Amino acid sequence: MTDTEVPQQRFDEMRAEQVAGFYHNATPGTIGGMIAAVILASMLVYTKATALHTAVIFLSLLSLSTAARMVLIHAYRKARPPAWDWRRWSIGAIASALAGGLCWGGGSLFLLDPSRAEFQFIVFVTCAAIAAGAITALGTLLPAYYCNLFAIMVPTSVWSALQGDVLHVTYSVLAALWVAIIGVLANSFSELLMKALRLQFANLDLANDLLRQKELAETANIAKSRFLASASHDLRQPVHALGMFVGALGDRTLDTDSRRLVSQIQNSVGALDSLFGAILDISRLDAGVIESRPRIFAIRPLLERICREEMPEVKRKGIALHLLPCSLSVQTDPILFERVLRNLLSNAVRYTDRGRVVIGCRRGERLSVEIWDTGCGIPADQQELIFQEFYQIGNPERDRARGLGLGLAIVQRLTRILNIPMRMESRVNKGSVFRLSVALAVTGQAIMEPGQDSSVVAHRPLSILVIDDEVAIQEAMSTLLVGWGHSVVAAGSCTEMLDRAAGFTITPDLIISDYRLRDDENGIATIERLRTEFNNDIPAILITGDTAPDRIREATASDCFLMHKPVSNSRLRAAIINLAD
Repeated sequence: MTDTEVPQQRFDEMRAEQVAGFYHNATPGTIGGMIAAVILASMLVYTKATALHTAVIFLSLLSLSTAARMVLIHAYRKARPPAWDWRRWSIGAIASALAGGLCWGGGSLFLLDPSRAEFQFIVFVTCAAIAAGAITALGTLLPAYYCNLFAIMVPTSVWSALQGDVLHVTYSVLAALWVAIIGVLANSFSELLMKALRLQFANLDLANDLLRQKELAETANIAKSRFLASASHDLRQPVHALGMFVGALGDRTLDTDSRRLVSQIQNSVGALDSLFGAILDISRLDAGVIESRPRIFAIRPLLERICREEMPEVKRKGIALHLLPCSLSVQTDPILFERVLRNLLSNAVRYTDRGRVVIGCRRGERLSVEIWDTGCGIPADQQELIFQEFYQIGNPERDRARGLGLGLAIVQRLTRILNIPMRMESRVNKGSVFRLSVALAVTGQAIMEPGQDSSVVAHRPLSILVIDDEVAIQEAMSTLLVGWGHSVVAAGSCTEMLDRAAGFTITPDLIISDYRLRDDENGIATIERLRTEFNNDIPAILITGDTAPDRIREATASDCFLMHKPVSNSRLRAAIINLAD
């Protein structure tokens, strides 16, 4: 749309609104005018001020005008014309107003009794009242109102002036003055309407602009998610293979230096895994696949556990970490709430170089879990920005040792899911405090969380099918699983695996498949096809590097154990053992 088209379109829209006002408001005034004409004519006939046939002619003409206007109004409402078609309907409105005005102005002359001035002035006053009342009905379209006004008032004013006596001439002068005043008022009414329309369309433009900006922001967010999903998937593939190769290498007999190198590689792979994990968490939260599962549990073991996990970093930095004991129980999702507290405590330790970090609780209607630190603090103009993705304070060089900048974005999303209000206060060079308001347990009974046993449990050898379209991952997975004592058949597609499975004499114990396969195949369909082939609901692990919300929802809804690349060897082994039981 060019710059010259925009004003023309807006001009048409405003004129269309004026015309629409005429057709919307004209019905009551038209019907009211007809009723007034019947009352006036009846009174004049009753008092023998005018002949019956004259009154009938007057009312017939006015009835025809009224009927024509009502037909026009019905046609307009049925047509619902576009804005650019306003001129045609405007001409119809003006013609209708002119015809109605002439019926009153011209027809009333036949009602006048030259010998009875009192009845003449009743007709004059009625005409003036009809003309004045038409402002609200016809005033939205100024040309139509002026046609109606002059058509009603000019005939009676001219007739009065031609009578020559003082009374009639005086009326003629006063009528002319009255018409001028009413005309000015009608013009003011029209200007007010135009100002209101301009304001209405300005607000509409603003709303449309905001909508466009919102759509652009949503499009940019979708593009960002797609980019992250694509980049995350492409990066996870080699990291996933690297982790399995390192795991297989770690199971071999190595000298001290080689084992130290393997350990360092494992640490680097673990760091990459944590970065990918943060991106995955954001994607899962945006996908809406994470739900809160509230439970009643004691808060103290949770706080003690996350404090223990932070102690190595606390000791390395030479600061203090104090936990104030709390014996109360709360009701929320323990896993998600632990993730919130862990992120907040980790941030507090990371940004505190001297002094201490304190975590404790205050009891009220709800339990306020608070984390205080004496760190660098957060400037007031950045206290909203820190909850944005990838935003970090004082880390322009993007030092990965200081995190990825997703922790607080994850915290904010999780607190919304958990319905836990979070407040933050901070002063630069003084420190910060984060307060979480958690629902207290209705009863004092706490459901204790089972302890986690990270030890590796021996298990019988399994027959495992591995489907992945990347040869490097096939080899890495096969090497790792064979090293654990399992029998492995690997393939790059569903068709290839079906060909290899044709000679099987036993049913496989487990299927491990990548989500994305070649030729638009996906792991979910492949697993279902293999289950059908063996006529058995074989346990399956679906491994994906996708972080796109729609892909996550689809994978989560499948009847498979979902794991996200890069998969650590310990988690893979634990999943295999659990599924094989």
